[in-house]
Amino acid sequence: MNREEALKQVKKNVKNKNLVKHMLAAEAVMRGLAEKFNEDVDKWGLAGLVHDIDYEETADDPNRHSIVGAEMLQELGYEDDVVYAVKVHNDAHGLERKSLMDKALYCSDPLTGLIVAAALISPTKKLNDIDTQFVMNRFNEKSFARGANREQIKACRELGLELEEFISIGLESMQKIHKDLGL
Repeated sequence: MNREEALKQVKKNVKNKNLVKHMLAAEAVMRGLAEKFNEDVDKWGLAGLVHDIDYEETADDPNRHSIVGAEMLQELGYEDDVVYAVKVHNDAHGLERKSLMDKALYCSDPLTGLIVAAALISPTKKLNDIDTQFVMNRFNEKSFARGANREQIKACRELGLELEEFISIGLESMQKIHKDLGL
């Protein structure tokens, strides 16, 4: 599966523009992490891009989210490791995150929301006008971006990354596609 086909499938299944932007952000972060770990950048990017492909279908039943997505991706011919990473990014299933890609997708998912929320409270509302320290400061504010699960983000330790480095990689990756994100 190539990126163009994957993006077409995403847009076919996901109508909410903000959710598509979240998926693009996850793709960017996953690509950045793949570069860091000398992994397959395109494959990791695909995992990020399609990780919520079933979200609109399963929004009312979080226990089905990612299981349905994994089944969709399997039927579309995605590689097994991408399908598994998508399946295990939802903690609700209690499935083991085995590979580095599994672990990266799990902690990247909420990081994108934290970074977007941080950009939106900056005076310019632009990703390029915030830095890692700005996001770190927001990370420690419990009332800020409550939907961005801090424990899940801190799972970056499973990748051997300290929180600040992980946030830095995520922010820099998202800044590269700021126009696509509208930020």
